[in-house]
Amino acid sequence: MNLCKLKLMFLMLFSSSILNAQTGDPGPANLFDQNDLKLIASDFSFTEGCSPDRQGNVFFTDQPNDKIWKYGTDGKLSVFLDRSCRTKRTYFDSEGNLVACADANGELWAIKPDGKVTVLLKDFQGKQFNGPNDLWINGKGDIYFTDPYYKRDYWTRTGRDLSSNDVYYLPKGAQQPIRVVDDLNTPNGIVGTADGKYLYVADIGAGKTYRYSIGVNGELGGKQLLMEYGSDGMTLDEKGNIYLTTGKGVLIFSAEGKMIGQIKVPHEPSNICFSGKDKNVLFITARKAIYTLPMKVKGIE
Repeated sequence: MNLCKLKLMFLMLFSSSILNAQTGDPGPANLFDQNDLKLIASDFSFTEGCSPDRQGNVFFTDQPNDKIWKYGTDGKLSVFLDRSCRTKRTYFDSEGNLVACADANGELWAIKPDGKVTVLLKDFQGKQFNGPNDLWINGKGDIYFTDPYYKRDYWTRTGRDLSSNDVYYLPKGAQQPIRVVDDLNTPNGIVGTADGKYLYVADIGAGKTYRYSIGVNGELGGKQLLMEYGSDGMTLDEKGNIYLTTGKGVLIFSAEGKMIGQIKVPHEPSNICFSGKDKNVLFITARKAIYTLPMKVKGIE
C-alpha cells in the first residue's frame, strides 16, 4: 500500500471519529442486543401500565381482565390486585404506593403494598374525567397525567363531561388538579426527566411527541415538537434517550429527538419501563404478551 492510500485511510478514520463525537450518537449496539429479547408470557388479554418498585419488581396491568400483575426480580409472576377498576397506567410514589389510572370510574388511585386503595382524585371541578390514561410523578410527589377520551364497552356512562382531551397537574396534597395542556388531539404517553426540568407528552392521535419546560409552580411552557411519532407509553434512560412504544416496535430517540435505535417486538408494544435490581432490564408490555431485554444503560424512573 502506497503512502497516498495510507494518508487517505487515516483521513477517513479521523473524520469518522470526529463526526461520531460531534453527533453523540450511541448507536443501537451500545444500547442493546436484539437477540437478547425474551418472551416471558403470552396468555394475557391486553397488558400495559408497567412500572418498577424500588427493588426492581415490575407491576403491570391486564386491563380487560381487571388485574394488576407483579413480575418479580426472581422471574415469578403473581397477581397483585384482582379488581383494579380497569387500571391502565401505574407509577410508584416516593412512599411506595402504586398510583393508578383507574379507568372504569375515571379516577386516580393510590394502592398500598397490602392492596388497600385510596381514591386520590375523582373529578375536575365536579365533572368526571374522560379516563386518566398515563401519569408521571416528580421528585416532590406532584402528579402529571393525561386524560384522553376512549369510550369503553364496560362504562355505564353514555357521554363525556369534559369536551377536550387534556393534560393535568396535581400538586402533592392538593384536592383538585390544574389543567396545563389543552391544545392536543389525544394526549397519551407521558414522562418527565429526573431533574424535573422537562416533561414529554405524546399526542398519539396526531402522531407527535412534544417536550415542555416545567416551571417553578408546575406550569408547562416552551412547547417543542420533538418527534413525529406518538406513543402509548414512554420511558427514559440515564443518557436522556427517549423510548416510545409504536406500531413499529420500541423506537429510541436521543434527547434532541433523533432516532438512534429500534427494538423489534413480535407483539405490538403498549408500554415500557426499566426493571431489575440494577434498573437495566427493559420490560415491555405488548398486548397479549410481556417481554424483557437486557440493556447496556439504566433507567431513571
